[in-house]
Amino acid sequence: MRVFLDTNVLVSALLARGLCADLLRLVLSQHTLVTSEVVLAELRDVLGRKVRMPPQQIEAIVAFLRDQPVAQKPATILQLGLVDADDEWVLASAVLAEADLFVTGDHGVLACTNPPLPLCNPRGCWEHLRSAG
Repeated sequence: MRVFLDTNVLVSALLARGLCADLLRLVLSQHTLVTSEVVLAELRDVLGRKVRMPPQQIEAIVAFLRDQPVAQKPATILQLGLVDADDEWVLASAVLAEADLFVTGDHGVLACTNPPLPLCNPRGCWEHLRSAG
């Protein structure tokens, strides 16, 4: 299964032990993690500006993620009516990456009434992947 982890899930997975870290390990070991240039740019920003992670550490994380399939920035957004326009770009990226599942902790995205692919939170993804295992 091709699993697209939103920036917030990746940040949680990288910074703390817990469900998101376990989910990232599960996806990397038994599925295909897909990401995008949009998420990598957001990740760089969050890790640098908000977390104040050293640049060399950020670049090592990005290099690791580039070993997985990475979609280019989409030409257009999907016009889903999400409150945050950045989320439109991320979802369009997941579609471009041919993801089977989009995982986010963002309630605004999870509330999308007409998503272009299945959406779930980290717990829902964990349970789905473990039961399908």
